[in-house]
Amino acid sequence: MEKQEFLNLLEELFEFDHGTLTETDQLDKIPEWNSLAALGFIALMDENFNIIVAPKDLAACKTIGNLAALAGDAIQ
Repeated sequence: MEKQEFLNLLEELFEFDHGTLTETDQLDKIPEWNSLAALGFIALMDENFNIIVAPKDLAACKTIGNLAALAGDAIQ
């Protein structure tokens, strides 16, 4: 999957317009990033990449790029 496709999935999760998010966006600056969005992200990773995200790994994420890094080689 291309990075932009991944960003599009996150934008759908947050109910943002496409093209809104960048890899450098800080999660603590996104009001929609909350515990419910975190659960949605975990489900997104499982459904799209077959990746189970550990809560400690998710808690360590500070940016959208960090979230993308959790997908590893699945995102180009």
